[in-house]
Parts: sequence; C-alpha cells; structure tokens
Amino acid sequence: MTAVFITGTGTDLGKTFVAAGLIRAMRREGRAVEAVKPVVTGFDPAAVDESDPARLLRAMDRPVTAEEIARISPWRYGAALSPDMAARVEGRVLDVEAVIAFCRATAAASPGTLLIEGVGGIMVPLDERWTVLDWMAALGLPLLLVAGSYLGTLSHTLTALEVLARRGLTVAAVVVSESEATTVPLGETLRTLGNFLRDVPLVAVPRLAEGADHPAFAELARRLL
Repeated sequence: MTAVFITGTGTDLGKTFVAAGLIRAMRREGRAVEAVKPVVTGFDPAAVDESDPARLLRAMDRPVTAEEIARISPWRYGAALSPDMAARVEGRVLDVEAVIAFCRATAAASPGTLLIEGVGGIMVPLDERWTVLDWMAALGLPLLLVAGSYLGTLSHTLTALEVLARRGLTVAAVVVSESEATTVPLGETLRTLGNFLRDVPLVAVPRLAEGADHPAFAELARRLL
C-alpha cells in the first residue's frame, strides 16, 4: 500500500497516537513513511508542542516548526468543534475539494507510504455538504479504523464498519485503542469484535505514554505492508 487513511469511530480515541506508533514502527524497519493531518480543529498556536501535527512530526523525527506544521496540516482551526463549525467561527469555509487534491498530490509525491489522518469520526461534517466519509470515498484508499474500548464501542465500531462497507471502502485493519478509565477489559472488547470481524485484522493497543513502543505497532505495520 502506498497510502492509508486513518479514521475513527469517534473523536479523541487515539488516531494520532496510533499513527505516530505506526510511523515509528515502519521507520525502525527501514521503510520510508510520511504522515499528514490535513484538517485540524482545536489548534492552539500557543501550545503547538501538544498538538496532533507536532506529535506526528516528532514520530517522523522532523522539527516542530511553523513551516512543518503548515506543510502537514494546511487547514487549522482554533475551536475544538467539527470542521464546519470551527471554520464558521472564524468566518471561513473549508474547501473540501482542495483537501482532497492536497491528499492526492501528497500521495503521488511520497517516496514511500503516506498515512493520512482524518479528523474526528467517519461522519463528522466538513462543511454543509461533505463529511469525512465523503472525503474518504473520494480518495478510495484502504482505511485503518481506530476504535476505543469504552462501554458502547462494540455498537459504534460495527455501525462504522457497516457504513464503510456500504460505501465500498476497504478496511485494512481495526485498531482497538484502550480507552481511559474504561470498565470494559481491552481483551474482552477484542474478543467480542472478533466474533463479527473474521475477515478484518484486529489489533489491540493498550494505553501508553507518547513515544512508547509496543509490539502492536510492529504487528500493524506488517499487516498493512
């Protein structure tokens, strides 16, 4: 695969954490890998080091500078809202067709694997007409679906997979990222999902500090490549 789109069943589930871990695993294996997160909301210029673009840049061993942030995340909004709302707060409208063109051009120019991280969950609105689902459908790339392990994730994950299948999109793997303070054991979530996803690889990632290594990332890299 030369490009993979990383999406989620919802927001704040660990898409960036999974992307960063996958970047590090692929780089350890000597593979060329790039990552972009074209659309970012909740971006605070005064706290750039804590932003999702900064986390991706650190995983790629690139400097966290204004130029690098702009290179991988051209569309940034301050409000922690859906992109359509966040853009409206600033009197702007997200140009989704420009976002799609950016992804295609970046993938074409990438010497190795390109990871494209989406924003929020699969049905988050980008403007008055487009959702993240439409964005993914326009690109037609294999997907990495990140889910949590909280109570309710089983229905959310299976619903997301049903929607993606109806749009003809291919899910290369599902990553269950352990939720904070969850009452549901990570292993039980994986076991139950496995009953319904016999043809889709499942990978579990426990809660880890940023930059921490885990065999799950190397396993995920092997499955994708």
